[in-house]
Amino acid sequence: MDGRAAGAAALRTLRHRRGLSLSGAARALLSIAAELQQPRSAFPTVASVQRSVARWESRTPVLPDERYQFLLAHLYARTPTGEVALGTGSDFAEFLQVLADFGESERRIAELRSLMVRAATDSGGGMLAFLSPGLQATLSTALADPSRTDEATVAGLASVVSDVNAQVGSLPFVRLQLILSPAVEACRQLLLEPVPAPVMPALREVAVAASALAGRLAFETRDDAASRALYAEATDQAERLGQPWRRAVVHMSHALVTLYSVQGLDVARRLVDRAVRAARSGDSHLVRSRAHALQAELAARAGFERQAQAALGLAWYDVDADHTEDPAPASFSPGHLRGFEGVCQLYVGDPSIAHEQFTDSANALAAPREHVQRAIVTTDQALARIRMDDPRAAADLLHECVTAASTTGGRVSALRLWRARNELRPWRREDFVAALDDHLMDVLGS
Repeated sequence: MDGRAAGAAALRTLRHRRGLSLSGAARALLSIAAELQQPRSAFPTVASVQRSVARWESRTPVLPDERYQFLLAHLYARTPTGEVALGTGSDFAEFLQVLADFGESERRIAELRSLMVRAATDSGGGMLAFLSPGLQATLSTALADPSRTDEATVAGLASVVSDVNAQVGSLPFVRLQLILSPAVEACRQLLLEPVPAPVMPALREVAVAASALAGRLAFETRDDAASRALYAEATDQAERLGQPWRRAVVHMSHALVTLYSVQGLDVARRLVDRAVRAARSGDSHLVRSRAHALQAELAARAGFERQAQAALGLAWYDVDADHTEDPAPASFSPGHLRGFEGVCQLYVGDPSIAHEQFTDSANALAAPREHVQRAIVTTDQALARIRMDDPRAAADLLHECVTAASTTGGRVSALRLWRARNELRPWRREDFVAALDDHLMDVLGS
């Protein structure tokens, strides 16, 4: 069975699971269209919509167009009893897989998912939207009696953390905090009481990931005290877990936010040094590469060219290694590393080389999850253009970064943006700088 045939069969199964006939599905979609105030002319009659539903499920199936994808997403994002359910095992997750089977783009699927997450948080939904009804019940049971925590409960919590992490760059950080906070608290409660020994390692892994991500979100939303406390929790659980590469990941995330806090460069460098020591004794070449890359950036920022180049050499050695069994396969890539190379060239090398490396890195960071990192790289690319005495082109790039920073409400991208703007002070009377300032004030407000 090819992808489209599998998608058609799965779409038919979803419809039957809801007890909908072809005409019933058409009426349900029309009802959603009316509720969402979609133009009536786009969905004229029950018969015309019913013909579309039949075409999606036929022997020669066609992909639902974007109008219908939007309506189907709303239909399957709620259970038959009306609760929002977006997580693993939900009809909505199955619908997104249907679109993938039909050959829909990853970007479009991510966009639909973000739209539904936004709708869930608009209506006051949170973590429960990412748990199937069955997992909601098992989590409630576990919280009432931690000794009854099972693998499904932990897997459900892990899926929430993974889903929130996947939305970084697509949704404002404050919305992501709303979804993630209950998962962090659930991990805390379960770890306070004896849980079955077989599930404890997996629970600690979820706690590490949840607390570290929450620490980043707290920093991005300007709550430094909460951020430090959450990173301390993540570090403690990582040490108890006994997996050095996870401890390294926590230290690196903490170092990156520390770099932009009042604690600054020296504290960040100490955290990165701890990350490197942990990564060297861990099992992930990619985490080790990322730790060396971050070590190189901080050395370059401090003006230590030789140390920066040595660390970059180690980073390339590890990123080029065999990653077949790497426990963190998505943690780092050559595209990310080229961005670090660019930063090193920017501070202790040739800005024109840095510009080329930033261009390569930005082009490689195309996935929705990499939206924030791409904006940061583009900001650095603008700095390179300033140092190449091309301030107008730099301002053009920074306009792109303003839009990206406003999408997430993130602190790090905004801080880097303002620092880049300060580099344009010698041209502050030029029209292109005034236009950038107007854009900054309109979108970021300060």
